[in-house]
This record gives sequence, C-alpha cells and structure tokens, in this order.
Amino acid sequence: ARKPSIVPIVEPECLMDGKPGDHNIDRCAEVTESTLQIVFEELAEARVSLEGMILKPNMVIDGKNARKASVAEVAERTVQVLKRTVPSAVPGIAFLSGGQTTEEATAHLSAINGFDLPWLVTFSYGRALQDSALKAWNGKPENVAAGQREFTHRAEMNSLAAKGSWKKDLEQAA
Repeated sequence: ARKPSIVPIVEPECLMDGKPGDHNIDRCAEVTESTLQIVFEELAEARVSLEGMILKPNMVIDGKNARKASVAEVAERTVQVLKRTVPSAVPGIAFLSGGQTTEEATAHLSAINGFDLPWLVTFSYGRALQDSALKAWNGKPENVAAGQREFTHRAEMNSLAAKGSWKKDLEQAA
C-alpha cells in the first residue's frame, strides 16, 4: 500500500557499460527479464498499487563493448521482455538511456513506440538528453544560446520518439 500523494518510481537496470560490458543482447534480455519478474513479485508482496507506479527500466541492448544490435532488434527484444514481465496495470514506462548515444536512445524509443503496447512509453533520459547540449555550451557564456538550442532539439526529438514518430532525417534538419 502507498500514500495517495506518493508515486513509486521503480528503477531496475541492467547496465550496458558495467564491467566488462561485453554481454550480448541475449544476455541483457535474460537478465532484464529475470530482474523484472523478481521486481513485480516483490511489488506484489509489498502490496504496491501497480496502477499508481512508474517503471524506469533499461532497454534490451548489447553491452558497450559488444556488437550493436539493429534498432529494430533492440525494439523487438525490449518489447518482448516487457510483455512477458510487466503487467498491463502499470500505466507508464519511462526508459533510461543507460549509456546509449543521444541518437541511439531516441531511435530505440521511437521504434519501441511503433509496437502496440498496453503502457504509455516515454523517456527519462539524463546523459542522452543533456550530452549534446553540454558539448555545445562547453561552459562558455557565449555558447549558452547554442546549448539551449541543442537541448530544445533533443527534447523535441525525444518527444517525437515517445509518439513513435521520430525519423533520422529530422536530426540532419537541426
């Protein structure tokens, strides 16, 4: 049970950049599925209202030092794991970027949202939302406007991805 004013944000994560970082997408799927099964068993035992929580998981991706799966494969494997483990009573999933590049995280989110899903699926990115803006700014007062433009662009790209309507050619338009 939870207090009415508290929304549990549950954040289990299989790290892509952990040591040694050479796991493949199959291993990530296996670990993510197992982790999510345990998480939802524990949430049930703790009587957490699934209807009142947000899940913040990783996407199912290769380790940082392994081959890179295609955008379609990441989306397909991620959705497969989520459909096997996350009850439809959970209203929303907000993905972590987990070390992906800005464009990878955006492309993966958009592809995931191309599936028929029982949850609202969006982003809760740190690095993948801020990195390009921080690089554009570079700590220099004269670059503030460039940093702000880049941050706005990334937010717009991820907003489109959360609707499944991001396209790579929109990146070049910036």
